[in-house]
Amino acid sequence: MARVFISLLFVCLAGAAWAQDRRPSHCIAIADAAPGIAYLSKASWRDPLPEHSVRLHYIAHASFLIQTPGGLNAVTDYTGFLGTAGLVPDVVTMNHAHDTHWTATPDPAIPHVLKGWGNYGEGIEHHLDLGEMLVRNVSTDIRSAFTGAEARGNSIFVFEAAGLCIGHLGHLHHIPTDEQFAALGRLDVVMAPVDGGLTLPLPEMVRVIERLRSSVVIPMHWFSGYSLNRFLEDIAGSFAVERPGTSSLTLSLRDLPSRPTVVVLKPRYLID
Repeated sequence: MARVFISLLFVCLAGAAWAQDRRPSHCIAIADAAPGIAYLSKASWRDPLPEHSVRLHYIAHASFLIQTPGGLNAVTDYTGFLGTAGLVPDVVTMNHAHDTHWTATPDPAIPHVLKGWGNYGEGIEHHLDLGEMLVRNVSTDIRSAFTGAEARGNSIFVFEAAGLCIGHLGHLHHIPTDEQFAALGRLDVVMAPVDGGLTLPLPEMVRVIERLRSSVVIPMHWFSGYSLNRFLEDIAGSFAVERPGTSSLTLSLRDLPSRPTVVVLKPRYLID
């Protein structure tokens, strides 16, 4: 009997330890958000993070650093250059629309390099469990210089950490299908390209964002204040707009804004 009790205790403790690795997300279910809580942070990307939170730092163009309290670092649309800081991310994601979204020579010290494309037209599937963070993708089509479109040549990457679902739309060229929206699930945060030309036209991008209905939208892939401001004007009717003047944003599940909000971050390379 004592041996059985000890075995059960071990199983319970092991389960508890696993639960602390990554707080369960709710990608497929919509959670209520607590209103009136400040969710913007001016902290440095080097500062420690509170428990059950995630920090997003806008590096440049479509590259973001996503950090967890346990020290995991993920970079989206990795180009090989992050700044002067000697950071080696745990995982990087890439899309191959242009060289501003990928590199053919990633740092060999990076443990996990996830390409958003596979063999031509076949796409690729990722489901990388790092304990504190889960990284997965949903393939979408992309424009091609050869046939007009490359099926499944782009990936929307989803990062699940601290109970949050964070989506990066990559170089999105079409409105996702119902099946693709379903595979994405509920995204609490989405990084969306708003150039209005090289990716989706702005009216279509606004439709995508309104359907996702994420609590926080971070514009990216804008080349001028003009295209950014056009997007903000188009989205202002259904989303609040915040310009905190910072490059980083720290979020937790309980601190999501009660009204869907666009947060404009200022790109800044990583420096020590």
